[in-house]
Amino acid sequence: MPGPSDLERAADLFHRAFRAQMTGELDEAVALYKESIALFPTAEAHTFLGWTYSFQGDLGEAIAECHKAIAVDPDFGNPYNDIGAYLIELGRVDEAIPWLEQALGARRYEPRHYPYVNLGRVYLMKEMYSRAREAFEKALEMRPDYEPARQVVESIRRKLN
Repeated sequence: MPGPSDLERAADLFHRAFRAQMTGELDEAVALYKESIALFPTAEAHTFLGWTYSFQGDLGEAIAECHKAIAVDPDFGNPYNDIGAYLIELGRVDEAIPWLEQALGARRYEPRHYPYVNLGRVYLMKEMYSRAREAFEKALEMRPDYEPARQVVESIRRKLN
């Protein structure tokens, strides 16, 4: 069982990993996230490790880390949304839908507008414009200042009129 010092060290490693990831030091970020997980696995660390793998173009590993995150904490919504986003990138849009819907129902998840945006992307790809508009409008209900969603809604309205 990890002790308090292990928890503090794991948190420190996680924060260092995030900083490395944001500055483009991806190999360093991977190493630090793995070190953090070895001390104390969290859904956040697995999810962010997956996100780093996605930056490196390894969507298979990114999805695998999200599955590990869900196993650690099924209430954490980010990995569900991330799996959906990675599946969209892989062109597997129908497989993405249930993951994005699970993200919407997750108890612990911020920013909650992203699954709606990703569902909107899926419906646009499927040329289901009314459903796409609804998804983007729901994203805007949660984040009225999210300009990319507003632009897509306007574009769909023009297309449908």
